Parts: sequence; structure tokens; C-alpha cells
Amino acid sequence: MTIKCIIVEDEPLAVEIIADYINQVPFLELVAVCNDAFTAMEILKKETVDLMFLDIHLPKLKGLDFLSTLKKPPMVIITTAYHEFALKSYEYSVVDYLLKPIEFSRFMSAISKVVDRSSVIDSQYVVSSAESPALYIMVNKKKARIAFDSILFIESQREHIRIVTADRNVDARYAISELEKTLPAAFVRIHRSFIVNKDKVDLIDANAVEIGGKEIPIGRSYKDFVLGKFGF
Repeated sequence: MTIKCIIVEDEPLAVEIIADYINQVPFLELVAVCNDAFTAMEILKKETVDLMFLDIHLPKLKGLDFLSTLKKPPMVIITTAYHEFALKSYEYSVVDYLLKPIEFSRFMSAISKVVDRSSVIDSQYVVSSAESPALYIMVNKKKARIAFDSILFIESQREHIRIVTADRNVDARYAISELEKTLPAAFVRIHRSFIVNKDKVDLIDANAVEIGGKEIPIGRSYKDFVLGKFGF
């Protein structure tokens, strides 16, 4: 397993330290170093990136604001000198939050979480090849089968996700951004906390969709993308 990384950081010393740590781990590969979010956007368009080390206080566009613009972000480790953004950052399903100066032991603790999450993606999201494709997801040490065409929407609830169908809810400890990568084209991310099954939407306007009797907001940064998906 090789995990391809980028560093999004404008402090040369921090870049040097993180790059050195990456180079010490055999399965990590540094793809690029970006001094600002806009450079990172271009790299993400061109390269396969599994993990992003992201500073919060970047020039031009702040780290969390940048993260909110990404429809399918890679795994993210926040690297910052400011502790006060930790709680908010987890709304974006970040893997870990590292405070500068970053010690190598703390760095490796974060990488361990990345490996665990990568293993979850590899072994616990299984799409069947039968006529009725389904998601198999680990719940309480068992794999639950959920047919894709039964899913109404998926909601991120900080440390776990909730998969909502017409007749049941399934809660599991996954990041919504990672689950998103395994879903068919009918599933659309409309908000940082919501993915909906486009085929199950009953009503839609510029600000929200209604599905299964529940109104779900469309995030501002997702609006153009979502309305385009629904032919507006």
C-alpha cells in the first residue's frame, strides 16, 4: 500500500519537518508541496492524492474554507499552531489535528489513523456484483447489507455516519468523505454533512431538497454543482 500525500503549507520550516517525516515512512509518498490553497486545487485536479497535510492559516484562502470547497477531498490531517479550530475541523471528517511543533511520535499516531481508515475502505466497503448492487458496511463487528436503491440519504454526525432508508437507520463509524468514494453516480453530495440518492428526491429548490419527508439543506459551496446535477 502506498499513500500519496501533499503538503499545503506556507511556512518553510513546517514544510521541511513534515516532508522529512513523510520521507521516513516507507509507504508514504510526497507528491507535491503547495504554498496556498489555489495551488493545491490544481494539484488535486491532476494527481491522485490520498492524504493532505493542511495548514489552517494559509494566504488567500484559509484551510478550512478551502476544505469546504472540495466535493471529494482526500483524507486530511490538519497541521496548525492554533488549537481553537480543532472542534470545527472535525465537522469536515479530518483524520487528525496536529499542533505545531509536531513531534515524530505524534505524526506517526496520526498516520496510524490514516492506515486504519484506508483499511476500512479496502476491506469494509464492498459493492456486490449481483443484479441488486449493495453496500456492505461494518456495524458492531458485523457486515450489514444495504441495497443502494433503498438508501434515501446519508448524514455525517461527527464521529459516525447515519445511512437512512425507508425502513431503518444504520449508524457506523465512518467518514462521509470516504464512503462517498464508493457510491454509484446516483448519489450526490449536497452539503458537507449530507449525501442524497438523486433518484429518491421528491422536491428540490435552490436551497434544499425534500426526501422521505425530510428537508435537507443544500450547502452554499455545493449549490451550483447540485442544481446542475438536477438539471436547473
